[in-house]
Formats: sequence, C-alpha cells, structure tokens
Amino acid sequence: MIKLAILFEAMEQVRAGKARWDEKLTLAKGDGVSGSGVLTFFDTPLTLTLKDVLTMMVIVSDNTATNLAIDRFGVSAVNARIAWLGLKDTHLYKKIGKPETEPMPADQPKFGLGKTTAHEMETVMERIGRCQLAGPGGSAEPGDEAICQTALTMLRNQFYRNTIPRYLEKLDSSETGSGIASKTGSLNAVRNDVAIIAGKSGPMVVSIFTDENEDKSWTADNEAEMMIARLAKEIVETWSPAGLDGKALVPGLGLDAGSSSGASK
Repeated sequence: MIKLAILFEAMEQVRAGKARWDEKLTLAKGDGVSGSGVLTFFDTPLTLTLKDVLTMMVIVSDNTATNLAIDRFGVSAVNARIAWLGLKDTHLYKKIGKPETEPMPADQPKFGLGKTTAHEMETVMERIGRCQLAGPGGSAEPGDEAICQTALTMLRNQFYRNTIPRYLEKLDSSETGSGIASKTGSLNAVRNDVAIIAGKSGPMVVSIFTDENEDKSWTADNEAEMMIARLAKEIVETWSPAGLDGKALVPGLGLDAGSSSGASK
C-alpha cells in the first residue's frame, strides 16, 4: 500500500517541475526483484518513461518498478511528503529485495517495505480524488487536473480486482473505463484494498485492511479477499443502490457528500 504514497510524491514532483511523466529511466541488469510485477522478466538495459514505471507500480504492483521509482525520488523525499500530508503511521523504509542503505527503525523487520493504516491510505486516495495537490494555504494550479487524471487512469486500470471491485463491476470496463480506482496490497497474511468508487448517488472512498489472516493462500477465493469483496458490496449497494458510474470518475470528485474509510481485521 505504501506504493500509493510513492505515486503521490511523483504527482507532487511533476507539479513542482522537478519531474516529468515522459522523462526516461533505465532498468539495468540486476535491478529486477522477485514478487509482484513483470519487469523483472524483461531484457535489460531497458528504457522506460517515468509514467510507464509508475503505471507498472500501480496496475500490477510491480516491485521492480517500485524500486526504480524509489531510486528516482528517494526514500527521504517520500517520507517528507508523508509528513507533509500529516500521516503519523505511514513510513517507507527501503527498496524491495535490496539491502538497507541506512539505519532502519526498530519496527522495520515487522513491516518490510513500509507501514501504513487503512485510514491514512484513505487520506491519500481522497486527495487524489479531490485533486488536492496544494499544501496548507496553497491553491490549485492550472496543471493539477491533468496530473490527477494521469494518476486516476493508472488506478482505474488496476489489474488486481478480486477485492473491492469483485462484486461491484458487473460489466467489462476495459473499453469504457472502470468506475473504481484502486490500489491493493498483499502479503501472506495480509490483504488490503483502498478505492475511490464512483456511485451514481455520488463518489465514495472505501479502505479495508486485513491482517493476521489464517488463509495465506494466493488463490482467487482467499478468505480475506472474499470478505473484503463482501464488505465493499454491502457498503456500496447501501450508499449507491443504482450502481456505479464510471464516467463520474474524474479529478476533483465531490467527495464531501459521502466519503468513507473503513478498517477490517
């Protein structure tokens, strides 16, 4: 889930002119790491745009792409952004599958790459949905909407859809666009998902985290994934009985009328 904070830092750096979506990053020999994603299987050296790297980090939670993004922005910059957001329980520790390059906090072995909470990831997702890129006392800029649209497009094309979207999307959204923009996060005993859901009665944010799960299987019917899906179905069908509206998922969502964050264990 910490990958969502990395995405937000990228958005802010693009906004500040310190990064460009089309800038080139190089995947070199030895950069590939195991786990989720596909870049580790590609021939190197390989040149990708920053947008390509972040898209892979979001839609397939690509670990190799995540490390490229961390190399580009830096652990300290992401953590400074996390503090800027006012998040107290979120922290990026290190790259995935690579040795530490600085002293680690005492709780790092428990969490690995990073730590966060359902509520704090809801906060980040809500900011993306509202297109709130300005800090306290700041104001929106002309390019903000395009930046947020780029991020929402990534999140709407999330490949892992067995949790929050599972029972909600009843039609093929590959051509018309999804009414759900989401980011998942999974470990053996963890299944998490946070999503902006464009209901016909209004958009909402749902964030559901699970931990210490007995079912550690990596199948489509993992118990925690099924539970998240059932909870999301109950929440969304109660708040938006008319269903979803994919066309409504645009930057600057009017989330004031009905946003929610939830944590489940």
